[in-house]
Amino acid sequence: MDATEKSTFANAFSKGPFVIPLNALLFVVLITSLYLRLRTPPPQKLPKQPAPILFRTFTPKTLLPYNGTNNQPIFFAVRGQVFDVSPGRNFYGPGGPYENFAGRDATRGLACGSFDEDMLTKDLEGPLDKLQGLGEEEMDALKGWEERFEAKYLVVGRLVACGEEGKGG
Repeated sequence: MDATEKSTFANAFSKGPFVIPLNALLFVVLITSLYLRLRTPPPQKLPKQPAPILFRTFTPKTLLPYNGTNNQPIFFAVRGQVFDVSPGRNFYGPGGPYENFAGRDATRGLACGSFDEDMLTKDLEGPLDKLQGLGEEEMDALKGWEERFEAKYLVVGRLVACGEEGKGG
């Protein structure tokens, strides 16, 4: 180093550490990073909880609106138990492969492995399907579906025929 370089170097440090623009920039970066690291995080907002679902008695007619349209939950019945299958909206809701079962008694359709409309009860005011005409293979398939739903979905009620709402069982 020659004499001019030494004097420039010495002058830079003699003016104080905050006079040099690079030091000032580094100081600002240091303070900002410390602030961001040490500040308290904003309180977390909890997601809005869905309305509580009460166990209730459904008839085929009162179950029908719970088909996933108009922001309704999706319920369907299997052997008298009504399941809330809303978490599976892609399967059971409008446009899904099982949408025919939404808001209905899906027992016969699941037992037969059929998603056709003719597997659903036509007379919503009539008696529930007694599952007559199903063989052992269909009943085994139905039992498998029922176990799967019991493990995966919440039971929100029971399905009874119209006129039997007040009866115990």
